[in-house]
Amino acid sequence: MSKVIDFNKKELERYSRHFVLPQFGIEGQQKLKAASVIVIGAGGLGCPVLQYLVAAGVGTIGILDFDIVGESNLQRQVLYGVDDIGKPKAQQAAEKLKALNPYIKIEIINNKIDSANALELLGPFDIIVDCTDNFPTRYLLNDASVLLDKPLVYGSIFRYEGQVAVFNLNRSASYRDLYQAPPSPGSVPNCEEGGVLGVLPGIIGCLQANEVLKIIAGIGEPLINKVLLIDTLSMDINVIKFPNRNERNSIKKLIDYESFCGINNTTKEMDMKEVTVNELKALKENGADFQLIDVREEYECEICSINGEHIPIGNIPESIEKISRNKKVIIHCRSGSRSGNTIKWLEKNYHFDNLYNLKGGIIAWAEEIDTSLTKY
Repeated sequence: MSKVIDFNKKELERYSRHFVLPQFGIEGQQKLKAASVIVIGAGGLGCPVLQYLVAAGVGTIGILDFDIVGESNLQRQVLYGVDDIGKPKAQQAAEKLKALNPYIKIEIINNKIDSANALELLGPFDIIVDCTDNFPTRYLLNDASVLLDKPLVYGSIFRYEGQVAVFNLNRSASYRDLYQAPPSPGSVPNCEEGGVLGVLPGIIGCLQANEVLKIIAGIGEPLINKVLLIDTLSMDINVIKFPNRNERNSIKKLIDYESFCGINNTTKEMDMKEVTVNELKALKENGADFQLIDVREEYECEICSINGEHIPIGNIPESIEKISRNKKVIIHCRSGSRSGNTIKWLEKNYHFDNLYNLKGGIIAWAEEIDTSLTKY
């Protein structure tokens, strides 16, 4: 028999709008109070996620962050103020959230998560929420969620665009099914380098919180085996399905994720031949004899394309004979990261010497050559 969760008089008033919701009611609120969620990162995405989960009444919230509040954070991390600058984010967030809802438990984890401590830190919680901004931690959280068999609610932001998805819910697709290979080091700018619209983390973070509440309450249709893409400049919103390739079966233990993402690689790997989008445009206009290969997934090609020969990155090993050795071959993806990894793999294992990466990928093409091209 499940434990009966009681509410005091003030809680009954606080959550009254939930109680009258169809499909939710007092049972949904009881599930929230009994649940535990850990939020990794108390920055741009973490702030709205934490605020809305706390306000909604999730019983136990873990805040994992080892960073301090900086002046540049205040443009988008609205949980903090000027007086918080220089102070630990996890501690300051907890103080403000306790004032928002004193009827829940907040656990502060002022620590950096890594392969050595991830399973121990994440283990006590029901749901993991990824509010991080780097690829090694994203792959770490994904693999840990698979090993722990816990759902992972993912969000990411870049300039004006964001993504949301739910991974590993009842053995649904994982992050590795969506992104099988990490981008080349330095190929994807972070917020400091590329910028981010201040309201974007609020939008994406709220969507992440929405997915968490749906999962806990058992209502609606979570974003499993699909990813929501939003462009705030055009307000184009797409929900794209992607296949569950069962990449989880390859995850046996946590690894060195910085090495996996190439962060510790030597500078020798950076000596890759590239062409710019303007150089590609000139080749097209002059009728040059070259091969253009698109290594993105099929659903990405449906969003936008520059008419390259389509060989998804996962099919490259079985498609070596389709890649010319007698003329220039330009390989591209969304940003130049997956195509760069593809080129390095082909050069190392099959000794190609005629491969060129399209610098910046389709994003650069859309920005510099064809602004009408739909971005994603």
